[in-house]
Amino acid sequence: MNGIHDLGGMHGLGPIVVEKNEPVFHHAWERRVFGMFLPLAATGAFGVDELRHAIERMGAPAYLNTSYYEHWLFAYETLLVEKGVLTQSELTTRRQQIAQGPV
Repeated sequence: MNGIHDLGGMHGLGPIVVEKNEPVFHHAWERRVFGMFLPLAATGAFGVDELRHAIERMGAPAYLNTSYYEHWLFAYETLLVEKGVLTQSELTTRRQQIAQGPV
């Protein structure tokens, strides 16, 4: 396998910047996305391999321009829609509600 997700050994991507005293989560939403994994997996919604495969199905531009936990969120959404737990319409509606801010 040699997709955009397999960057190991590739040249020309620039240096790896190591953030001094890097926090585990840069934003509160990342903590929530991380915390969603076990409950979703425990319900049988998906397994680790399915999560990885869903991330690998992201298009290259999206994969390269999103963060680690955005990859996880993309995978959750993809798998939950594919398995009929959520609909694309429900996700779209919720995104619009979030974009409008608190009520």
